[in-house]
Amino acid sequence: MNFRISNLTLILLCALLLSACSSTPTQPVSPEPIVNQSEDAATEVRFSQNLEQLIIQIAQTQGIPQATLEAAFLDAKTIPSIRKLVLPPSGNFKKNWIAYRKRFVEPIRLKAGKVFWEQNQAFLSKVEQESGVPAEIIVAIIGIETIYGRQTGNFRAKDVLATLAFSYPETANKVAREQLFKDQLQDLILLCWSEGGGKLPANNSSQDLNTVRFNACLNQNSSYAGAIGLPQFMPSSIRSFAVDGDGDSHIDLKQSPKDAIASVANFMRKHGWQPGMPIYFPVQEVAVSEAKALADGEPQLKYTIQELIEKGILTKDQGDLQMGGVEPQSKALIVDLPYPDKDGNDQARYVVGLNNFLTIVQYNRSYFYAQSVAEFAEALGYKNQSVVPPTSSQANTKETKLEKNSVEPVKTKPKKSTRKKKSP
Repeated sequence: MNFRISNLTLILLCALLLSACSSTPTQPVSPEPIVNQSEDAATEVRFSQNLEQLIIQIAQTQGIPQATLEAAFLDAKTIPSIRKLVLPPSGNFKKNWIAYRKRFVEPIRLKAGKVFWEQNQAFLSKVEQESGVPAEIIVAIIGIETIYGRQTGNFRAKDVLATLAFSYPETANKVAREQLFKDQLQDLILLCWSEGGGKLPANNSSQDLNTVRFNACLNQNSSYAGAIGLPQFMPSSIRSFAVDGDGDSHIDLKQSPKDAIASVANFMRKHGWQPGMPIYFPVQEVAVSEAKALADGEPQLKYTIQELIEKGILTKDQGDLQMGGVEPQSKALIVDLPYPDKDGNDQARYVVGLNNFLTIVQYNRSYFYAQSVAEFAEALGYKNQSVVPPTSSQANTKETKLEKNSVEPVKTKPKKSTRKKKSP
């Protein structure tokens, strides 16, 4: 075993044994910006050994000096509390779209969203024009994620990711989840290495590395899942999709609203956002049973708009289908938004999710989340309809209809009686 890691293990063992023997009761303290908690000695030993193996692997594959990585992780700890936070709901838990929506599409966030938009209006307009992602969607995502930076998490990123990589709770998907967080921890290390000025591959040299910046990046605040900054990007997403919006040659998703705005737009664009296209259509109330039969929970575009029209789930004149923006052969999925009624009976609201709905799901794999983003954006003024002009042939045949609807096509509103979703 590497000498530095062996020392770390011994130090942890001694410290934990001493604390266990102490007769002095622990005094309550005020909340700290960073949350770190130790577990039992045996867990910390296994944690250190697994972390050592990952450090060796990264050092070998990326040419980063192993001693530098070991020094950066000497104080790494498991955080037992987050192991509980990532556990799935209990068996008797009922998904509740109405409660979820009330939590996120609510007056405080909406008011903060309008302020954020006013403060960044010019830049949001610029990004919308360049990316095709509506400003309302960007503002909605950042609002739902962190209320514009008010709730970005108070756990130390390297501890969160290491805990979930090497001490994930006993669940059916434990192996897959641990691998996911190992990958995220590696991405955090590489992200921070670059942020500290280090080159990749490093060729076993830390000559250009600013150690202070490297460690500050590893120790930055994150959510209990390791998500960072105003838009709550995971390290892999920061490396792949975050961009420098304010032009200062540095990406800062924690303090720079412009970086956050540009990064969200870039993520959505690269995940297939279709400019000018709607997100969803309400299901016709008379066809709820038909929609229910097609709602299999799989986030895949399976059914054509024409098929859904034939089943009565959509109508030809609904929304903007008559405007030429959404083609009959466009693919869609049926989204179920479950909730219990006042008597505890299972109910559901159904909507037809289009390509842009599925793009939002790529940001956060939840139908509840995607529908909340759509409705938050609508509350900010987003028009959930296509703005793509008809082709020239369509224009000739639909001239009268277009004249009627060119400014403000009819906006369909969700039916209150059928609100519900898939899985939060």
